[in-house]
Amino acid sequence: MKIDLKSMTRKQLERLRVDVDIALAKLIERERKAALIAAEKAANAHGFTLAEIAASAKLKKNAPKATSKTKAVAKYANPENKSQKWSGKGRQPEWFKKALASGKKEDQLLI
Repeated sequence: MKIDLKSMTRKQLERLRVDVDIALAKLIERERKAALIAAEKAANAHGFTLAEIAASAKLKKNAPKATSKTKAVAKYANPENKSQKWSGKGRQPEWFKKALASGKKEDQLLI
């Protein structure tokens, strides 16, 4: 079925849009029902109800997430206090700024 959109009036095009929206809504609802039936069958095949699986998924969704951030490896150390280290990322620590201001070079502060 080919529709010549160029020859249609504004009113006809607007009506077509409404009809398409209604048809899409009905199709989506039919597909949603089919998906629900398929999901229920799959859950039952594994010995669960869909409600049990949904409840489990909800619990996992609300569970605290583990952070995967790892601390950056230290690249520089304070020559006066070796326990003070800096990775070279982010804001420069005060000891690093003071060392540079006193005439030291960055490569002299490397670990």
